[in-house]
Amino acid sequence: MTTYTAFANDMWLAAGSRAHVAETLRAMEALPRASDLLVFDDSTGMQVDLDLRAQAEEPARGRGRPRLGVTAREVTLLPRHWDWLTAQRGGASAALRRLIENAMREAPTPAAGRDAAYRFLSAIAGDRPGFEEAIRALYADDRPKFDALTREWPSAVRDHAAGLAWPPQCV
Repeated sequence: MTTYTAFANDMWLAAGSRAHVAETLRAMEALPRASDLLVFDDSTGMQVDLDLRAQAEEPARGRGRPRLGVTAREVTLLPRHWDWLTAQRGGASAALRRLIENAMREAPTPAAGRDAAYRFLSAIAGDRPGFEEAIRALYADDRPKFDALTREWPSAVRDHAAGLAWPPQCV
């Protein structure tokens, strides 16, 4: 399951599912200015936008299975790929969903964690002293040097980046 983390400036605000983070931010008495609020997808380190407006009625039903969040998009494959997919149990869509779910269950690689940490740090700490050296230490997999270079940074930023790059199960 993908988790998300919200920051206002250098302060950690919330972490969890997309819905949980949005609900937590909506429930805050004093919501930070939009320009100060950053929400990140922890699996990629990329910024995401959350709709924090009060939830309206359920939108009108479209094609597909909207309650499951199914979205129709175009996929381009070679004929032999289509032949293989249509021969699978449940058809092409079901086979693609199974393949994707299996790939998502696989443990992320250390490189993916470092890339996520890099994207997160670029967005929130790119102007910090020692940023470039910290990124070099990150990609060299040199945790002690990274910790030393980021010691003066806000702890929420430093700790979140280290958690993305070196998850507890990988340390």
